[in-house]
Amino acid sequence: MAENTQGTVQENTRVDVKKLSFERAIEELESIVKRLEDGKVPLEESVAIYERGEALKRRCEELLRQAEARVDKITTDASGQVTGTEPLDVQ
Repeated sequence: MAENTQGTVQENTRVDVKKLSFERAIEELESIVKRLEDGKVPLEESVAIYERGEALKRRCEELLRQAEARVDKITTDASGQVTGTEPLDVQ
């Protein structure tokens, strides 16, 4: 089973982090954390997948910030009913 997880991680490292959905990025990040915690990864590979993990973490944070900004821009009336949205100001 470790080989299966390793194969998946190695295949995922070819995918551009910026193209991953939140769900795919978090799944891959969890896989990397598990492999590193197991402590059975050679040092050089550990460094490489740690760097990939950092990029995945940044991607997840970016997607969460975008989702949060969209939610913040939803407008409601006095009774709390959604009345629309305002344009998202990307900074």
